[in-house]
Amino acid sequence: MGGSAGSRRRLSDSEGEVTAQEPREPRPPPPDRQGAHWKNAMGFWLLGLCNNFSYVVMLSAAHDILSHKRASGNQSHVDPDPVPTPHNNSSRFDCNSVSTAAVLLADILPTLVIKLLAPLGLHLLPYSPRVLFSGVCAAGSFILVAFSHSVVTSLCGVVLASISSGLGEVTFLSLTAFYPRAVISWWSSGTGGAGLLGALSYLGLTQVGLSPQHTLLSMLGIPALLLASYFFLLTSPGPQDPGGEEEAERAARQPLMSSEAPEAPEWKPDSSPSLSLQEKWTVFKGLQCYILPLVLVYFAEYFINQGLFELLFFRNTSLSHAQQYRWYQMLYQAGVFASRSSLRCFRIQFTWALALLQCFNLVFLLLDVWLSFLPSIYLVFLIVLYEGLLGGAAYVNTFHNIALETSDEHREFAMATACVSDTLGISLSGLLALPLHDFLCRLS
Repeated sequence: MGGSAGSRRRLSDSEGEVTAQEPREPRPPPPDRQGAHWKNAMGFWLLGLCNNFSYVVMLSAAHDILSHKRASGNQSHVDPDPVPTPHNNSSRFDCNSVSTAAVLLADILPTLVIKLLAPLGLHLLPYSPRVLFSGVCAAGSFILVAFSHSVVTSLCGVVLASISSGLGEVTFLSLTAFYPRAVISWWSSGTGGAGLLGALSYLGLTQVGLSPQHTLLSMLGIPALLLASYFFLLTSPGPQDPGGEEEAERAARQPLMSSEAPEAPEWKPDSSPSLSLQEKWTVFKGLQCYILPLVLVYFAEYFINQGLFELLFFRNTSLSHAQQYRWYQMLYQAGVFASRSSLRCFRIQFTWALALLQCFNLVFLLLDVWLSFLPSIYLVFLIVLYEGLLGGAAYVNTFHNIALETSDEHREFAMATACVSDTLGISLSGLLALPLHDFLCRLS
């Protein structure tokens, strides 16, 4: 009995005859499960794309927003290649009177507030109202900036984009806890795609002569796609399959908390188990090795993007100042998209290395702003592309590592908590970039 029980199963028919059935070969997943996998993968990719789109477009339009000029009549208009308003006629930098870091702060501080408050009680609000509110804010941001008559009104529109992006990121990263871990790579790739498509579409449409106002209005379909992806494309989350490559890798890693996770979580979105303060604190302490490097990476790269891009102005090219700024943004986002989509090709566990390399980029470009030793804008193009590669790799590998090392019942809280790290780094960079801009623009 003991010997045969492990190799075959005995079945008795109605006549009492005992038959033996050999073990069956593992069957491929049923077509409906495979279809659900691809629907969820595409759904999270589109959610990442749509969620970050307005945020990226506002940063790409930062130079135009701050060069705002009022047109005749009731229509607000920003010239596709505005004449810069120098901060100081003797300055060698061709500065706007306000740094583009002001747009960065309007685009990130509301997100920071949302992410800091999210772990305290955002999970009590159902997912669907959060997604709906995020989509409405994204649409409102495009409309408000397009029809604004002043820089202040435009910055209010940027704040709406920030609320949409921040609430959406917390919501969708938390939602990945109820789906197979592979959706994290699809979400990350989608956010990278948002950077590339957002920057490229703004660059391309303004380059062919469309005004920034009409460019922004043409993007109103993105919030609608966000809502359609969530409400009609994602399938209802079920128990996660504990087998596969990801589980094998996770088994060899040290978990953030020394408790065993259930094989198939029974909870679903909007009915998550409450964690005690002690559990939350323990998870938070375990996340520090991932949060701190990501804060440093994003501090360095956004200090470059919003503190130095505007000052890396080359007069010996056919590109205007506004066009150079848009190209910097587009190439940076191209690097981000490539690296955020690279998880299946290579994985990085020690993200501190990426943080150190990004800080080296910051120091190098800051020295170039001060000394002007780079002879060609194309060298800066290559550095900016490399900068984006580092930033995207840090983002996707950080959240992938957290997903592997966090138990199922803690993963929703861990994702919501860790996503504050990039926003914190960006906010700090914006605060420091403002006085740096004013100091450098006063140099003769």
